[in-house]
Amino acid sequence: MITLAILSFSYGAPLVVVVGLKPIAASLGTDRSVVALAASLVWLGTGFGGIFMGRIADRVGMRRVAILGAVMTALGLAVSAIGQTWALVLGSAMLIGLLGNSAHFPPLVTYVSRWFDRRRGTAVALISSGQYIAGAVWPTVFERGIDNFGWQATMLGFAVLVAAAIVPLALFLRPPPSPVRTEAAGAHLAHRVEGLRLHPNLVQVLLCAAAFLCCVPMAIPAGHLVALCSDLGIPAASGAAMLSLLLGAAFVSRVFWGWLTDRIGGLGAVFAGSACQALAIAAFTVTRDEAGLFAVSAAYGLGFSGIIPAYVVAIRDLFPSAEASWRVPMLLFTGMSGMAFGGWFAGALYDHFGFYAPAFAAGALFNLANLMVVGFLFVRQARQHRLAAILPA
Repeated sequence: MITLAILSFSYGAPLVVVVGLKPIAASLGTDRSVVALAASLVWLGTGFGGIFMGRIADRVGMRRVAILGAVMTALGLAVSAIGQTWALVLGSAMLIGLLGNSAHFPPLVTYVSRWFDRRRGTAVALISSGQYIAGAVWPTVFERGIDNFGWQATMLGFAVLVAAAIVPLALFLRPPPSPVRTEAAGAHLAHRVEGLRLHPNLVQVLLCAAAFLCCVPMAIPAGHLVALCSDLGIPAASGAAMLSLLLGAAFVSRVFWGWLTDRIGGLGAVFAGSACQALAIAAFTVTRDEAGLFAVSAAYGLGFSGIIPAYVVAIRDLFPSAEASWRVPMLLFTGMSGMAFGGWFAGALYDHFGFYAPAFAAGALFNLANLMVVGFLFVRQARQHRLAAILPA
């Protein structure tokens, strides 16, 4: 619960820019694309910085890294509130992303995964839900704050709240079980990767490629659903409600996907979730009425929410615990890169064609490529398990 609370506050920081995109752009006298770029750079910084923060957490402890992240996130919000374009980009990309949120999401996911051998999927899924809690709580708070006090005062107020909330919570983080204790288990897991007849690092590359391919379509509804509704003549308020429904359904289904991951393993859950996501995003290309889009949004949220936690569990299933501090953040970085690319790519396709069907269709194609990569690994793993059951020890 401590990690969930930390992530719920940490994930709120980039949402200030998302909610205040229009007034921030007007105040700075710049294009909305510049403000949107600042928001995208938060996620790229989070993913890239997480690779190094995971290693640092192994050396100095998760508690110190989480406190560092809180201070940097608060400082990033303060710098972003200066009121200059350069300050917004610097505060978002470097401080909130590279040094702030990067010290929370990737390292905390790895941290929690080390506490659980049984029900690891459920644990990772639950703490990853901090993103959806933040998405449900903070936008309304920020919208009212911006309307009443302005975007700069809202940023400064949330900066104080982030530091005041996360720093005390981080003090309760205890060191996880040492990877040395699970050395025998780690050797067994490494042997299982070798049993796929693939080099462990090749397995890592394939998983990272799969994460990128599945996160490209994942970003399209999140970034363009409201605009899609507007193009179809559906009120923007309904589009926002669809987005809330999508995220709410994702939050509710996280428990189910965690349970399924514990039952069938990380790779199996990734394949199942990606298949559901592919069907749902394909449905967006042919759905034009409001009721249908509400149904598809709910189905999409129910389907995609367990994919990223399942990737984390797949890494922990296949590799020794001692390697999780860099393998998990590396995978999350490629996934976040896919999210950033997907949002931009969908906008570029819309600018070229003038409507959103090609963007959602392209998302479905990316999803099919993802299923091919994950299916390849999943089938090899299943075949190896069958051979192990047949052949004598």
